[in-house]
Amino acid sequence: MDNFEPKIVGFLCNWCTYAGADTAGTLRIQYPPNIRPIRVMCSGSVDPAYVLWALLRGADGVFIGGCRPGDCHYVNGNYKMRRRVTVLRSILKTLGLGDNRIWVKWVSTSEGKIYANTMSKMTAYIKELGPNPINKYWSI
Repeated sequence: MDNFEPKIVGFLCNWCTYAGADTAGTLRIQYPPNIRPIRVMCSGSVDPAYVLWALLRGADGVFIGGCRPGDCHYVNGNYKMRRRVTVLRSILKTLGLGDNRIWVKWVSTSEGKIYANTMSKMTAYIKELGPNPINKYWSI
């Protein structure tokens, strides 16, 4: 398992987390390159079907980054996402995938260091957790 490098799909809010990732790059903060970022206008627009699709196609983890509570550019999109993820985690637990492969973090534009630290921690955690069990059957 030493050679295992997790594949993490990231849904990043355009206004905060994506900009935070850009700040991390601008500041040249190092973090593992395991995330495949997908820019979305709001974390509230992340349909649970997208998360399930990524996991069922073999992603080892899914990261959803949004604006801090009270700062959403679409008023309450981050709260909507948080409710959806709560339900999604219970579904994943029922399917036997575990609810710990989905991470949610609020990252604002100026928090490039927080973004980089989160990606480092998530990569290390997923690496310790091991490959997605679905990878045996189907992978991206």
